[in-house]
Amino acid sequence: MNTHNPSRNIDIDAALDDARRRYVERNPDSFARHKAACDVMPGGNTRTILFHTPFPLTIAGGKGCRIEDADGHSYVNLLGEYTAGVFGHSNPVIREAIVSALDRGINLSGHNALEPDFARAVCDRFPSIELVRFTNSGTEANLMAVATACAHTGRRKLMAFRGGYHGGVLSFGERPNPVNAPYDVALCDYNDRAEAAAILRESGDTIAAIIIEPMLGASGCIPADAEFLRLLREEADRHGIVLIFDEVMTSRLGPGGLQTEHGVMPDMTTLGKYIGGGMSFGAFGGRADLMERYDPRRADAIAHAGTFNNNIITMSAGLAAMTRVFTPEAAQRLNAFGDRLRERLNAICRDVGVPMAFTGVGSLMTAHFTSAPLRKAQDAQAASQTLKELFYFDMLERGFYLARRCMIALTLEITDAEADAFVAAVQDFIDVRRPLLAAAGS
Repeated sequence: MNTHNPSRNIDIDAALDDARRRYVERNPDSFARHKAACDVMPGGNTRTILFHTPFPLTIAGGKGCRIEDADGHSYVNLLGEYTAGVFGHSNPVIREAIVSALDRGINLSGHNALEPDFARAVCDRFPSIELVRFTNSGTEANLMAVATACAHTGRRKLMAFRGGYHGGVLSFGERPNPVNAPYDVALCDYNDRAEAAAILRESGDTIAAIIIEPMLGASGCIPADAEFLRLLREEADRHGIVLIFDEVMTSRLGPGGLQTEHGVMPDMTTLGKYIGGGMSFGAFGGRADLMERYDPRRADAIAHAGTFNNNIITMSAGLAAMTRVFTPEAAQRLNAFGDRLRERLNAICRDVGVPMAFTGVGSLMTAHFTSAPLRKAQDAQAASQTLKELFYFDMLERGFYLARRCMIALTLEITDAEADAFVAAVQDFIDVRRPLLAAAGS
């Protein structure tokens, strides 16, 4: 059911201008809060990904699978905190674990009773992790994994992939990132076996680590080919390179992460996001011979600091999350649910013949406006970004909150009812915007 009378002008820019105008009219309180925030934060922002023009929404609260903005609009939250919020907004088991931790006292100034149990749960879940250490974010985890590889190999060069995102200081998007950590990086196209083989043939003996997401996350939920990952595994073994799988996002896509789904084991794995029960969390782990360098009992031990690495709130929430909420069975159910939803959405696009597709695996997906194959970051960048933004605003009007880049991260709270409603909303979007879609595909 249409909730507004959108322009049917085939000028996509005009349609987007109209959508932005309605957005501004609907959200005066969010706009006022954004202006006030600009007085004390650059652009009113302390987390770049949440900003978009004309201004971002201020979210006032959430419960279950729904959130409410400062102007009182309610949305089904399909963003799931960029994969970190897989539990929804009010999981009682995790809430109980947090309250229990608070009751026992926070900032305890020493080891606590929960951290070895949580570490055991993580090691048991991910077969590539024999030993693990905790951090406060996925960014920290990736920096520590790369540093470990450099210390182990005595090399300083990395191999990474265009479009790869491994945190705010290890990202390889369209433009060079001026705040990246100062590593010498050999960049390769994602899923390009020929280019990867050529780079490793020429420079493999100088490379400390290959770092890769088994599915590009920030660059559009583009899965890696299993054959591509196997090539990297073989070449890493041949050249003595540490293969790092950044599973900060993708670890939720199978009981043991995407590595178990593909049957390709890395030397090191990085984790974050949801594993800490929605609290600030990261972890790096892997082969015992790599991780034992952090054993303080060794004369040659590498120090690894972090006041909040073992904070009691994350340890308690993470243990509850991994053993009682997001169990292997729950992971399988959620990802099967996501696969079915993505296929329903793609079936609509195919049946109608519009240049639109949803890529991803399991509970993570992204909408793209193109009919071309999507195998690397550049393919996603070449698709219509204007239509993506229009889709974002149109979905907000229909009561669905997703990333501005059209990424979706399903939560355990999403039911068939919300999935059915979203499918209907996408069908309605296609019906209403078909002239624009046809113009973009011509």
